[in-house]
Amino acid sequence: MRTIFIDADACPVKDETIRVADRYRFEVVMVSNGGLRPRREAFVQMVVVPAGPDEADKWIADRAGPGDVCVTSDVPLAARVLEGGAAALRPDGEAFTTASIGNVLATRDLMADWRAANPLEAGGGGKSFSAKDRSRFLQSLDRLVRAAARAG
Repeated sequence: MRTIFIDADACPVKDETIRVADRYRFEVVMVSNGGLRPRREAFVQMVVVPAGPDEADKWIADRAGPGDVCVTSDVPLAARVLEGGAAALRPDGEAFTTASIGNVLATRDLMADWRAANPLEAGGGGKSFSAKDRSRFLQSLDRLVRAAARAG
């Protein structure tokens, strides 16, 4: 069975992912360090990994493969699942691709260095998650899942 892996800590589109997975008969695996509410859906598995840096990412990357989809904001995790043949999608609907992941990793590293230097004494925080992001995510996930189902 095809699987959608969710890097579940702070993921804003868990319910949307479950709806799409149910429609296409995909299994969903939510991976976190804890604190998630159990789900009633039989096709949803909750995995709690030990506390520690990147434990959820390691667990997902070790299991995601061709025909699977990973929902994550974590760029290094996206790179790892793409290497393994899975698709990767941000919660805002932007798909990571093998063609773009190198630039995305480089930009991530550059921005991390910029934030650490804090040359403008600016505060942190990104843009808020919008209804438009949620809609774009649903469209992108539906497209990726249909493609994976056809390939399988």
